[in-house]
Amino acid sequence: MRFTTLLALATAMAIAAPAALTQASEIRVGFTNDADTLDPANHRKRETETILRNMYDGILTRDGDMTVVPELAESFRQVSPTVYEFTLRKGVTFHDGSELTAEDVKFTLDRITVEGAMDGRTSPRKSLLGPVEEIEIVDDRTIRIHLGEPWPILPAMLPFQEVVSKAFVEKVGTDGLATQVNGTGPFRLVDWRRGDSVIMERFDGYYGGADDIAPVGKACVDRVIFKVIPENASRVAALLAGDVDIINDLPAHSVAQVKNNPGTDVVTANGTRSFFVALNTQGDIFDDPKVRQAAMHAIDKDLIIDRILAGNAVAIEGILSPDAFGHNRELTVYDYDPELARAMLAEAGYPDGVDLQLDTEGAYKDVAEAVASLLTKAGFRTTVVVGEGSQLSSKWRTRGGEKTGDMYFTSWGNGSLDPYGIFVPTHRTNDRGNSAGYSNPALDEILDEAGVEADTEKRAALYRKAEAIVNEDLPYLYLWVPQDIYGVSRRLKGWKPSPDSRINLHDACVD
Repeated sequence: MRFTTLLALATAMAIAAPAALTQASEIRVGFTNDADTLDPANHRKRETETILRNMYDGILTRDGDMTVVPELAESFRQVSPTVYEFTLRKGVTFHDGSELTAEDVKFTLDRITVEGAMDGRTSPRKSLLGPVEEIEIVDDRTIRIHLGEPWPILPAMLPFQEVVSKAFVEKVGTDGLATQVNGTGPFRLVDWRRGDSVIMERFDGYYGGADDIAPVGKACVDRVIFKVIPENASRVAALLAGDVDIINDLPAHSVAQVKNNPGTDVVTANGTRSFFVALNTQGDIFDDPKVRQAAMHAIDKDLIIDRILAGNAVAIEGILSPDAFGHNRELTVYDYDPELARAMLAEAGYPDGVDLQLDTEGAYKDVAEAVASLLTKAGFRTTVVVGEGSQLSSKWRTRGGEKTGDMYFTSWGNGSLDPYGIFVPTHRTNDRGNSAGYSNPALDEILDEAGVEADTEKRAALYRKAEAIVNEDLPYLYLWVPQDIYGVSRRLKGWKPSPDSRINLHDACVD
């Protein structure tokens, strides 16, 4: 009996051994920020969306060329200028095994667009869906989105909205959804250790993802971890040591070090974030267009891009990225000319120059100081003042309220690459991101008209006209759009960065 027992035990161990010796494949991402929440409807932060998008899918998504393609939808069409219809895939399940239905999609969109729909609270993402007025369920697999007015960018904005389970949200409530996930994405939540990491594992019931983005199927790796590493030096060190496989926001000054390391490399994507200096057009100095033009001539953008950003940016003369819809390629270029800038400043009534402050966040301090140095050489004696992000937003994004600063070095992201998402908030009178306090009724009229124009060519022409206006008015010193720079392990396969800054790990593998 003893021999038989030992033999059985040995046989069992022999069968179990290969599984025990097989290590689960895992991708670790050194990431700058933790998620604000795990509720897709309760944030306005790109980093939070990057994490969530690996666990939740949307009705639509974007491919590597930023083209909008169906994801949870099988197809979609525009029924009229104010009605879009979406047919949902069959057989999509949430992580708990329940099937996706039209009720879930309606619930998701209602939760974002209806006042007080989040247990009495209103989603901070409501404005991202503009004039969405009603979600109609046509049948089990079909919904229609009704708009209050024509809004041609609806498909471009839907990739930012992830679909939740109605039954799950009703069970856990809005507070519960802040820490729990039941999505339809390629990975499901294992653990969220606040301030440290978000751990996910492959969802074996995944339907495969968008048909237009190969390969279609389950995720390649067993597990992914977003490890929160805010400090640049620590993130780079973790990559070089092999502790992580991807890091975002690789500093330009570390590019050569990562490239020269045998186990790591650098990959880039054209970014979608425009950088600029907001000039307080409500103040006594920058209310004069000649002063604003003088300041523009004081900035040597090429020098900063070359020396500080290591060439990883493209200069802009208006608010839009060169890749954006409606970008005007014939804008005036304000050449770097500090003598002309000084002369124009004198003509404007400041022969002895002016003393100014330039506000910025700590992350931008080095670049802001370079900008300040150039301004100072042209008579704009500039001191950089570093502040905390929320404090600066309160000071500068006043929605028409009084402004107290001189200049603000900041940026605005535009993941959709549609002008609506960046032009309106930063330039329309009293809008939420109008740090310059700029007001031009003629521009407002053009932006309003472009927002509802269904004809693509007419719409592009309106935005080109709008950009020509602000290129002449210069409420901002338009600077550059940086590339998104990532450090990666050479063992990583099948992953490339996306211009919208998402880190989608569905197709990524490791050797």
